[in-house]
Order: sequence, then C-alpha cells, then structure tokens
Amino acid sequence: MESKQRKKKKLGSYPYLSVVFSIFLSLVVIGLFGLLFIYANKLTTIIKENIEIQVYLKKGISDNQRIQVQKTLSAKDYVAKKNNELQIRYVSKEQAAEKFIKETGEDFSTFLGDNPLRDAYVVKMASESQSPEVLEQAKKEIEKITGVFEVVYLESLVDSINKNLTKISVALLGFSGILIIIVILLINNTIKLALFSQRFLIRSMQLVGAKASFIQRPFLMRSVWHGLFAGVFASLAVLVFLQFANREIEDLANLQSNSSLVILCALLLILGVIIGLGSTYRAIKKYMRLSLDELY
Repeated sequence: MESKQRKKKKLGSYPYLSVVFSIFLSLVVIGLFGLLFIYANKLTTIIKENIEIQVYLKKGISDNQRIQVQKTLSAKDYVAKKNNELQIRYVSKEQAAEKFIKETGEDFSTFLGDNPLRDAYVVKMASESQSPEVLEQAKKEIEKITGVFEVVYLESLVDSINKNLTKISVALLGFSGILIIIVILLINNTIKLALFSQRFLIRSMQLVGAKASFIQRPFLMRSVWHGLFAGVFASLAVLVFLQFANREIEDLANLQSNSSLVILCALLLILGVIIGLGSTYRAIKKYMRLSLDELY
C-alpha cells in the first residue's frame, strides 16, 4: 500500500502572503487614485496659469505712455509670476492682425483700408486672484490707468472654470475619504482573520505570565515589515502602470510631476506601515481580552 506524503500545515501558522497581498492590493488602489489626484491637480494648475485679461490701449498714445502703463501693471499684486518673471506680454495691433489673418484666412485690411485693432497687453492672473470678484476689481482698477481704453476677459469662462474645479476637488476629496475607510476596514478584517490562527499562542504566552508588550512586540514588528513590503510592491506597480499609460495616452506625460510621484510612493510606504500596525494592534488587543471559552 503506497503511502502518500502530505504536506502538513503547522498549527497556528500565519498566512503571510495573504496579509501582504491584501495590503498590496489596497495600496495599489490608493496609489492609482493618487495618480488621478496628481493629474487633476496638474491640470488645474495649467488651466489657472492660462487665465488672462486683455488690456487694450487707446489709439495714438506715445511709447512713453505705453511703457508707463506696463510699469503700472507690473506693480499689481494680481499679476502672475513664473520663474520670477512677470507674465505680461505686449501685442501690437500689427501682430494681432497677423494672427487674425493666419487663424481665419481673412485679410480685413484689403476692404477696410486700415487696421482697426488696438495695441494691447496680455496679463496672466495669479492663481489666488482668479475669483470673479478679484477679476472684476482688477478690471476697474486697470481701466482707470491713463492710456487704457478697455479691459476684457472671458467672464463666463472664468466663472465656469472656478465652479467646475471646486466640484472636482470636493468629489475627489470625498471619494478619497470613502476609499481610505473601505481599505482600512478590509485590511483590518484580513489581519484579524490571520491572527485568529495565533489566538492559542497568545493565550499560552499570557498563561506563563508574559507581559502585554512582550506578546505584542513580535506581531507588531512583523506587521511593519508586511506594510513595508506591500508599500514597495504597490509603488512599483503604480510606476509600471504609469509607464504603460504614458505610452498609450498622448501628452499624458505633460501632466506628470516627479516630485509628486516621489511623495506618493513615500505615502504608500508610510500608509502600509500605519494600516498594518493599527490593524494588528487592534486584533491582538481583541484576542488578549477573550476568555478561554471565546477562543473556541
């Protein structure tokens, strides 16, 4: 009679792989959502960097008056800066006409006999000065400057952008909160089930007089390593997904922020450790309080 050798499972064996895998999957979901948040934030920045107002000048003003208008605009707090340079651009009426002809294919000078456009300054607004109230106030201030004919900006577009960005931010924050709660509950249940196999070992240590800190220490140290391993693998999975997405989606790399990616990966490591530690500590405390009858 042939004897079949079976692999015996040790009593009280701990399911390391299932714990690490559950934390890994949860962190990957959080990491992918973090990527979405990074892209949304970068897109918001790009949109806000391109909100601008057109300052049209009166016809016939001298170069000195025009330069004075530029100096006055440069002194305003609501003018955006990029690399310590004020985002003010001068567009002459000849440049404006050339751009119009290029975009429309219509040369109005042939039948008008003159260029009706005006010299203008295009001013990009700082991100903190893009509310409808601030823009309207800026418009009134600039129109009082000597040599300025009119100030124009797309009021309806700016208002729509601000409202939609607010809605998107609230939705992302709300969803991230719900997601983190779900992840914590899932990992907490997984670790609780994993420690269920260790309940008799915990009780045995209690019976021989081991202190609570002595009993908890090896489980907590193990949870730290589980969180770190899961965090490292989750970070790698997110980076691999990112490389794939950059190849498949055109211009997606333009929304990428390397510093934000480093922060995201660091947060995944920290979050893995915190969730693992917290869930393990709660589960151990629960089993240490159980009576002998409740252990069965």
